[in-house]
Amino acid sequence: MKGPQTNTKFNEDLDVLTASEEVCTLIIWNDEVNSFQWVIETLIDICGHSEQQAEQCALIIHHKGKYAVKEGPYEILKPMCDAITERGIGATIEMVTA
Repeated sequence: MKGPQTNTKFNEDLDVLTASEEVCTLIIWNDEVNSFQWVIETLIDICGHSEQQAEQCALIIHHKGKYAVKEGPYEILKPMCDAITERGIGATIEMVTA
């Protein structure tokens, strides 16, 4: 009986490790309020995008309604998401599913 208990503990540890290392995406949502230029400036300032990359993202956001502008761990994306929403732009973080 000791074997299965050890395996259960190992699986619990593995689940915790996996959950903390999951990759997330930072999503920016389209709206009718913010200008293209404001979204582009925000992507450059907060996400470190080049001007060309930011322009492309803004066009995709406009046409598709949303776009994942950045990928990484939650701890990195959360402050970016907060800074974007403080500028009045809709942003969320989503977990990447396999």
